[in-house]
Amino acid sequence: MFYDKSLSGSGKLACSSCHNPEHVYAPGNELAVQLGGMNMQSQGGRAVPSLAYHDHAPPFTVGPDLKPDEDDKQAAKAATDAQNTVHEVAPRAAKASLEPVAKTQEMVPQGGFDWDGRAINMTDQASGPLMAANEMANKNSQTLTEKLKAAPYAADMKLLFGPGVFTSPNIALGEAYFALARYQIEERSFHPYNSKYDYVLAHLAQLSEQEQRGFDLFKDPKKGNCASCHLEKPSRDGKLPPAFTDYQFEALGAPRNKAIVANRDANYFDEGICGPWRKDYEKQLAYCGLFKTPSLRNTATRQVYFHNGVFHSLDDVVRFYVERETKPEKWYPVGAGGKVDKYNDLPAARRGNVDITDAPFDRKLGDAPALTEDEIKDVVAFLKTLNDGYKPDAAQAATK
Repeated sequence: MFYDKSLSGSGKLACSSCHNPEHVYAPGNELAVQLGGMNMQSQGGRAVPSLAYHDHAPPFTVGPDLKPDEDDKQAAKAATDAQNTVHEVAPRAAKASLEPVAKTQEMVPQGGFDWDGRAINMTDQASGPLMAANEMANKNSQTLTEKLKAAPYAADMKLLFGPGVFTSPNIALGEAYFALARYQIEERSFHPYNSKYDYVLAHLAQLSEQEQRGFDLFKDPKKGNCASCHLEKPSRDGKLPPAFTDYQFEALGAPRNKAIVANRDANYFDEGICGPWRKDYEKQLAYCGLFKTPSLRNTATRQVYFHNGVFHSLDDVVRFYVERETKPEKWYPVGAGGKVDKYNDLPAARRGNVDITDAPFDRKLGDAPALTEDEIKDVVAFLKTLNDGYKPDAAQAATK
């Protein structure tokens, strides 16, 4: 199913077209958003995320901002109950903090799939692209069921799910989405955990001096502070290497991307959890502009960054983080009066949700950025150690 183009309205688009296994299950081009629909000319709404390393993502919930030293069992149970397609659930963790744990826990959105978390679990996520008019563009569930019924693997579906699997769209599509989810969980290439960093964790490799400097800056709460959202610690039981995400949501104020046709409408805004695709939290104004924190595994292989694909360089992403507040004119348009239109991809009423508290966003206009140019290079060097496919023998031979 994952590679079957006949499941799309155009007959030219499969799951693997946008989630290319040769590009870590992400797009293999520099388009900010991918093209689909019946004529393969309709833009998607957001940058396509990689499907790698979602095997332990918890389901979408709004709940306590759990800390690493709190009750992980409670989080794991909630995830298991809501997402029975995942064979293990990583302990829920939140942003690192130097402050004492507050008596009243903040309720935060976390988990789920898609940039806005609207797909509760992996099974739910599989249905979205298949039915979206600007993606695989199936007219309705009956149309997709008929395609599955005519597929060369239809007999296998009957053997696996029973002879009545095609008696109704609810049964057929439910089993199809389940199969797609299981494929992503059971196929090791979606989560091989074979980066250089994984070899370092296994004491089979060492970071270079530059990579170590970058890792230190990555963790430093006064410098990169990346680890506050992209958690770098393994699970408490030691069974799961770090996914480099806390599975939570942030408003980062990425600049508006003119390459997205919808953005030509000055009144159109993508507000993440608040819409336009998600409707159940559109009145929760504190969540407007929040997008899911992605895993940083294989991030150096990506060709576009942020939900709107506005950046094409990992160096620029790190540079934006540290210069967003100190040199906003570099990243946002400047009006005729010289005023910088900061956070211009959000409506003015929602720009207060953008994080200006945590480093490196706590700097002020004219301050020195939290990272120098050399330090940015160091952080990027570390991030490259998260790419899959590290060959320790070849790497060691190259240094001799």
